[in-house]
Amino acid sequence: MSFSLSRFFYVFSHLIVSLMVTFSASICLADKGVDGDPGLTPVPRLVSYSWMSLDAWQQKFASQNAIADQGGVDLLFVGDSITEGWDQAIWAQYFSQYHPANFGIGGDHTGNILWRLQNGRYGKLKPKLVVLLIGVNNIGLFNATPKQLSAAIEAVLNNLHALYPEAKILLNGIFPFEESSQSPQRAVIVASNQALALLADEKQVFFRNYGGLFMQKNGDISKEMMRDFLHLTPAAYQLWADAMTPDIQKLMQR
Repeated sequence: MSFSLSRFFYVFSHLIVSLMVTFSASICLADKGVDGDPGLTPVPRLVSYSWMSLDAWQQKFASQNAIADQGGVDLLFVGDSITEGWDQAIWAQYFSQYHPANFGIGGDHTGNILWRLQNGRYGKLKPKLVVLLIGVNNIGLFNATPKQLSAAIEAVLNNLHALYPEAKILLNGIFPFEESSQSPQRAVIVASNQALALLADEKQVFFRNYGGLFMQKNGDISKEMMRDFLHLTPAAYQLWADAMTPDIQKLMQR
């Protein structure tokens, strides 16, 4: 009897170790994402931040689904905190005539966008134009390369095409961030935007790079444009709106 119990515990312990190893390997693969890039893996928000809890993220997602249920959106903005943070007065002045909806959520990377597109009720909408700005958090969270950013954003574009086959997409270049023009991240932004420009066919996807609006002559960024050298001030949103509105007007009329 003692031998049987010993044998049982021996086998059981090895089984537990095997399961733990398998589970750990699965977690590692999930962290690395598709082809080693977490930006290609559709995932909801998994990390709670001091500025946004997981519950808050889910509530924002639920609110967007409720907007999709109502319909009537002709101009759809999709992105992260830079999209979410539009100054409301500027938003109303420039975009209200187009029946807009803002589907930006702060902190989102391309994997979060992919998950929202695939798991939400966004498909109930029939926008004429989608304005997409995403990618900066891939750099901050994953140190994404230009090649990875291009592949991840192309995946987002493909998902948008599937949901809205008749819609035009205005793909924004990733905005520069960090104060100094000599920041190593600036080179990543430049190379990434060069790659993103190749995703545009100027028939359904239109690429525009408005990032230069926020830089001084020497390439540095001031707090008047980005209070933390990442998020736009109302003055910067004004510049963005002034520059982008003519493109929106043209694309909405096509």
